[in-house]
Formats: sequence, structure tokens, C-alpha cells
Amino acid sequence: MEVSLRSFCVRTMLVLVVLISVNAAEEKDEQKLRLKETQELLSSKNSSMADWYDDAWNEHAIEDPEEVAAMVHESIRNSTERRKLGFFSCVTGNPIDDCWRCDPHWQLHRKRLANCGIGFGRNAVGGRDGRFYVVSNPGDDDPVNPKRGTLRHAVIQDEPLWIVFKRDMVITLKQELIMNSFKTIDARGTNVHIANGACITIQFITNVIIHGLHVHDCKPTGNAMVRSSPSHYGWRTIADGDGISIFGSSHIWIDHNSLSNCADGLIDAIIGSTAITISNNYFTHHNEVMLLGHSDSYQRDKQMQVTIAYNHFGEGLIQRMPRCRHGYFHVVNNDYTHWEMYAIGGSAEPTINSQGNRYLAPANAFAKEVTKRVDTDAGVWKNWNWRSEGDLLLNGAYFTASGAGAAASYARASSLGAKSSSMVGDITSNAGALSCRRGRRC
Repeated sequence: MEVSLRSFCVRTMLVLVVLISVNAAEEKDEQKLRLKETQELLSSKNSSMADWYDDAWNEHAIEDPEEVAAMVHESIRNSTERRKLGFFSCVTGNPIDDCWRCDPHWQLHRKRLANCGIGFGRNAVGGRDGRFYVVSNPGDDDPVNPKRGTLRHAVIQDEPLWIVFKRDMVITLKQELIMNSFKTIDARGTNVHIANGACITIQFITNVIIHGLHVHDCKPTGNAMVRSSPSHYGWRTIADGDGISIFGSSHIWIDHNSLSNCADGLIDAIIGSTAITISNNYFTHHNEVMLLGHSDSYQRDKQMQVTIAYNHFGEGLIQRMPRCRHGYFHVVNNDYTHWEMYAIGGSAEPTINSQGNRYLAPANAFAKEVTKRVDTDAGVWKNWNWRSEGDLLLNGAYFTASGAGAAASYARASSLGAKSSSMVGDITSNAGALSCRRGRRC
């Protein structure tokens, strides 16, 4: 009986090993690696499984069946550590990444990214329905008559385009990069910086996806002619120096970018912009990070809906993560590890729905509060709908909630299901521009 039980355990472990090898067969090199691991396991000094095939009832084939199980699990764990986003670790809990990053041939299926959106900007298709445009020239010599092969020439076209890059490059823009509708900027597989000059303007257009850029050291520019389409160019006054400026636009998705150190905001959305998702970005070294809403008196921003999800607000940040006016804002599963003044602020009665975030307060005893009502008396803001639900508040952080919690208001500020705050570290661990390489899982 004892022999049969041991043999049964051994055969069960073997089945597990075989299943692991079969399920991992997405690509040939993965198959070979799994086979090698299994062979190493079979030939290890604590196991004689090769002999077991000759004599299934030899009670000395395996001294301890539980040890085999432990070895299988150890093999899986080591494999996962080596391949981070390998077969067993594709399901990260981040629904955007889990939608496309497990595919080792993502570069052949780039446009699938457009089907992975979440939140209020989930319907942004970008250039999904157009052809590919390869940027081969990092120059920006003439903002009125841009050369073919430059990023500026790509983004001003009237047709939908999925814009990719031939190689790593630093693009220093002379004037604002004024985009046209139905464009995707997809820097996966390359290291692309937009830096040390003007940056990106999304103005009175729709359906834009920006993915995988490093945007930093943006400067004010303007008082110059700039082209915005093949048939139009015009005079631009002084720009503020935002990293990404969203102005009167809708269906916008900003995902997996690294942004820092710009003259004004890193991302601003104003003048009736709505249906926006800002996700998986890494923000660092900046004062006024994000402004959502033009002014307290601009009533059109009451319709604004923005999702801020899976971002990492990192070192060197001071305030506005975001700073909201009017509108409805879903702040969900972000990791706040640094602020000097406050994390989330607002005025003009915005609805703020904070769910499943991790807020780590700074050491400064006078900066523990996550929230700030800007230039507003408590008698007024006590009726604003601001709530914290399932947030993890660390190192003395506290969230000052307000309002009666009207269901209709929070319904308009809800755009996806929040994960547990205990998962935030894993969900945001790859925030920012990814180091993707062709032929490998990203």
C-alpha cells in the first residue's frame, strides 16, 4: 500500500511536469528551455525517475515524493524570476498589460494595443484603422514644411496612422508638435525621447494614443508659424511648456510614458477635454504634475471625465497629482510614493473617486494630507463629493473625504473596477516607458 501511494504521487508529479512543458510551448525556445529544466529535474541526485519508467513499482525510485513536488515548484519559481513576464507571470493584475505584453510577437500585432484601453479613454482607437508610418529622421528643421520621415510630418497627416520608430532617437522640437486626429505614437521596441525643446499638443482633435515615450525638459516656445495639417498652418503664441497638452479634445489615451521636468505641467487637460485615460505612466522630478480643468469659471469642464490608473508618482514631485476643476475623476490603483505639498487637489466642485491607491506620506509632519481644496472655505467644499475607498494610507497619510456620497455623482466618476490596494506594487511595477525588444515578451 505504501509503495502504491508513493508511486501514485510520483506519477502525479510527472503529469504536472509534462503539463507545464506542454502549456509553455508558445515558442520553440520556450519549449527547449522547459524541456531542459525537466530533464535536469529527472536527472537530479534526489530523483531516479528514469529508472522509475523501467520499474514503476520500485519503492526505492524516489525517497520522498513531496521533495519532487517541492522541486517542481522551485523550478517554476526560478523560471518566473528569470523571465519576469514569462508564461507563469503574464497575469499581473494590470488589465492593460495582460492584454498584450504576454505575446512574444507583439511587434507583429502592434495594433492590438488599441483594443486594450480601460477607463474613460477606452474607446480611443488612435491610428488602428490606418497604415503604419515609420519615423526615420529625428530632425525638426521646419515646423511649417516638415520633411517626410519626421515625427512632425507623421502626426499632421489627415489619415489615420500608426506611427513607429526605425531606431532609438532624441527628438528636440523647435515648436509644439501639433497632432491631427486618429494617430497612435508607438515607441515600443525603441528608446525615443522628446526632450529639450517644445513638446506635444493635442488640440481640438479626437482619438489619440501616445505610448512608450520619454518626455522631459520641455520648454516654452511659440511666436512662430506651425503646421497642424497638410492644408493648414498658422501663428502660434507662446506655449507654456507642458509635456502633453490636451486642449478641447476627446478619446485620448496616454499610456506607459515616462515624464519629468517640464516648464509647466507634465500632462494638462483643459477647455472641454473629456474621455481621457492616463495610465501606466511614471512621473518624476516636477512641481505641478497634472492639471485637469481650465479655470473655476470655465463651465464646459463640468462634463470632463478622466481616469488616472496604474501610474507611479515617484521621486521629486511636489503637487497636483492631479489638481482638478469641475468634472469627474477616477483615481484608481496608483502608487504615490512622493509628494511635498499634497497629492490630489481641486476647486470648483469636482467629483473625485479615489479607489485602491497606495499613498505613502512624506516625512514632513505638515504634509501628511493626501488632499487639498484649493482656495475654498470648508463651508463650501464640505459638500463636494470626494471619497477614499480601499486606499492604503501609509506613514501617517490621511484623505479628507467630503460630500453626501451621491450615487449618481460617483457613477459618473467610476470607469473600471478597482483592484485591492495590496496589488498596487505589482500593478505599477513597470510604469513608464518599457524596454521592449522585438521577438521577446515586452
